[in-house]
Amino acid sequence: MIAWDDFRLVQAISESGSLAGAAEQLNVNHSTIFRRLGTLEAQLGARLFERARSGYVPTPTGEEMVRLAERMAEEVLAVERRITGQDLRPSGELRVTTNDTLLVHMLTPVFASFRAAYPEIRLDVVVSNQSLSLSKRDADVAIRANDRPGDTLVGRRIASIAWGIYCRADLAPAEPLAVGDLRRYDWIGFSDNLGAIKPAKWLRERVGEEKLIYRINTVLGLAEAAAAGIGLAVLPCFIASVTPGLVRLMEPQSEMESGLWLLTHPDIKATARVRTFMEHAGRELARLRPRIEGQES
Repeated sequence: MIAWDDFRLVQAISESGSLAGAAEQLNVNHSTIFRRLGTLEAQLGARLFERARSGYVPTPTGEEMVRLAERMAEEVLAVERRITGQDLRPSGELRVTTNDTLLVHMLTPVFASFRAAYPEIRLDVVVSNQSLSLSKRDADVAIRANDRPGDTLVGRRIASIAWGIYCRADLAPAEPLAVGDLRRYDWIGFSDNLGAIKPAKWLRERVGEEKLIYRINTVLGLAEAAAAGIGLAVLPCFIASVTPGLVRLMEPQSEMESGLWLLTHPDIKATARVRTFMEHAGRELARLRPRIEGQES
């Protein structure tokens, strides 16, 4: 009989490529991993890994165990989600993931009001600019800014996140800004890691790389750079509207907007703490919709 822990062991070594990495992933020491792997290979009468310079590489037998471990892990997670979904009381821990920009400029008051209303629920907020997997239980709820939330998730689009053109008040042109004037000014741009977002593409197409005299790799720093007078910037309206000293030069551009989504996995949507949070956050964020959609200058 091969224990489930043995499958997890083989999967961890395969994913990390080393015994040390597997030990860290499974929260045991290196010698324990070494001993367990030796015992398992002796039990099976087959080598599961080749020890190469690049690390531990699965043999064909090892690869078969890894594939089976992945299928087993998915089944275990599915059972966990179904069991969790039967919970009827709004208590326990709820893990919510979002990005740093939404957290700092929008969500903290929402989390605070939720905690005040439901003190038996402990919030674990995971800030990540990468989309964590709700299917793998990396998080229970996601609050995301994008256009395609994922076909396997359920929830709703709260609002459209509007972006406008802003600068420090004393740098504002005397005449209304027109699209044909954009290349006359210095601009704050996005670093390569943000190059795929709509505002970055909009800037490249209408302003040109040569006029991007300052780049930054986080949306969090855009408003501060604009308020410091470095140049013009395209900013989320919900940030610019509360940043002192900024004025809007042009109405929000539809080509730059994205959706604000509140999402969870269908297996746990009926869980009391998930359902309660989704209702509370949806209601509180709906109140911010004018600001999110740029209706407040």
